[in-house]
Amino acid sequence: MKKRSFLALLLTTALVASGCSVQTKSETEGGKAKPDKEASSAPQTPVDIELLGMSSGESDLNIVRDQLTKNGFNVKLNLQPDYGSFKAQQDAGNFDVALSSWTTVTGNPDYAVRSLFKTGGDYSILADGEIDKLIDQAAGETPDKFKDTYKQLEQRLVFDKAYIAPLFISLKSQALNKDVLNADSVRLSKSRALPWEPIDFVNTAKRSTDPLILTQTASTLTSLDPIKGNDGSINQLNTNLYVRLVNLTDDDQITSEGSLSLNNAIAEGNSDYYFLLRDDINFAKIDNKKAVDTGERVGADDVIFSLDRAKNKNSVPNHRTYTLHEHIKSAEVVTDLGSLDQVKQSGTGKSIRETLEKGLDSKIKQLTADKKQANNKEGSYQIVKVSTTKPFPQVLNYLAHQSAGIVSKKQVEAINTYDVASFDMKKDIPYGDQNTVTEGAKYNNTLYTSGPYILSYKNDYEGVFLKNPAYLKGTKHEPKIDTVKVRFIKDTDSALSALRSGEIHLFYGVPETKFDIVKSDAKLKLQTTESNAVSYLLFNTKNRDVAKSDDLRKAVLYSINQDEFLQFYKNNKIKAVSTVSPLVKTGNELKADKAKAKEFLDKFRATKS
Repeated sequence: MKKRSFLALLLTTALVASGCSVQTKSETEGGKAKPDKEASSAPQTPVDIELLGMSSGESDLNIVRDQLTKNGFNVKLNLQPDYGSFKAQQDAGNFDVALSSWTTVTGNPDYAVRSLFKTGGDYSILADGEIDKLIDQAAGETPDKFKDTYKQLEQRLVFDKAYIAPLFISLKSQALNKDVLNADSVRLSKSRALPWEPIDFVNTAKRSTDPLILTQTASTLTSLDPIKGNDGSINQLNTNLYVRLVNLTDDDQITSEGSLSLNNAIAEGNSDYYFLLRDDINFAKIDNKKAVDTGERVGADDVIFSLDRAKNKNSVPNHRTYTLHEHIKSAEVVTDLGSLDQVKQSGTGKSIRETLEKGLDSKIKQLTADKKQANNKEGSYQIVKVSTTKPFPQVLNYLAHQSAGIVSKKQVEAINTYDVASFDMKKDIPYGDQNTVTEGAKYNNTLYTSGPYILSYKNDYEGVFLKNPAYLKGTKHEPKIDTVKVRFIKDTDSALSALRSGEIHLFYGVPETKFDIVKSDAKLKLQTTESNAVSYLLFNTKNRDVAKSDDLRKAVLYSINQDEFLQFYKNNKIKAVSTVSPLVKTGNELKADKAKAKEFLDKFRATKS
């Protein structure tokens, strides 16, 4: 989703046109064919290749096209106006190579590869047993060991098989109107999507009267059910609609701050994870387009229900995030207080109870399976234990992802009454369907959200989000601003103009080419940090020549000169080798090599002669 600020996520694919065989002249003399010396030294016919992308990436596509053209390719550019059109071309197979991107929004390297490159992954078009093995091996290793494994994975993915050709790592950026917003209240996290609840106005008296106005490009939302989408249309939105068991800090550390848990602990063996739940969050719903407290507490039953459906591929039609949670074996409520004294915290020797009680105002006196009976002030708590299929410390990063958002068991079961196997999109209306929150005849908002905000309604112009009146009320995590409006602006130039004119307050994802414009405007503040977003070329794995020929793919790979991208973006990009690059420094490096590009392209031509 990405991931992949978004932008979170764009992930796309590509295909390749046939190469042309070389034509040489000959003359017949005395019954013997003699080569034409002029012809043998003549330039070889360029190899056709089709490059797919969107208009938003036109600059990158032009750079790639020029590099390929210089190295013996005849590039056909398939440029689409938006993601929907792009995806249609992808699904139809009308491409050889696609400009793709991925943002590791969980801050861990397993997420950077599992969905993308593992056989059967949510977005994977690969089927390579060696890559599968390396992904699974690294998942069970600690950082001191998985560096070498990810280095091996990059070697096969990029250099041995050339399944992808890396372009660059992007900076994460946003620009805000510092005359309107308190710049110190606006966070920019390396991986986590922008949290809305801490954002505040310079004039705090406007919190209840004025909306915070943000923007994003996509107006069609994949799904407001957190497990059914992982892309730029909903990653930031669902992050703010649903609370999770844990969060990520701005530098990608696991934290309970602002989450459903007061504390968390890992048991010895790294397969059991304990979460002590707080009791001061209720679900919100919409009544006459106003946000109201449902009176239903977010509790252990909702956590267990949410994680069970997150890990089950067949829990909903079009489940797009199940591979992120496939390592979860079970989730259960803990009611035996004594068991917490018997189990030790990993790496410390302390008991799980001692770890979970750290910093609490009231120690744990009793545990309850009934969320209505939990009362933290009196020492009555709920604890959820999550077990993994094997030791997998990176599971915590996945639990911080928007797809692990906690939904209402009661509400989702009431809405999703259809049979999954025979789901009919023409008549069945699932929980989170964007049509139910879109103004018009089909509007019937059935959302129950556990996070700081709830979507009241949307149209083609904007989505209107309202503060959850029962979210961490009276704490530092209670949302500051009552209303958030997300304007749908496809074009980045238009979004920047809207920021400069005061129509919006914050522009998330400012292109590097626009940094100087932001810096020159006295009322604007630019925030940047190195991100986990990687752009790369993804090759098709079936039908066209590029799918069959390692040599053809390698000819493209060694044609890519990352220095030219860095120069174009005024060094506001960083070199990459794979989607792992921002997270693990493997020591691998891609260097443009014209000689290698020619060598591999000649090998490919030889097979087509």
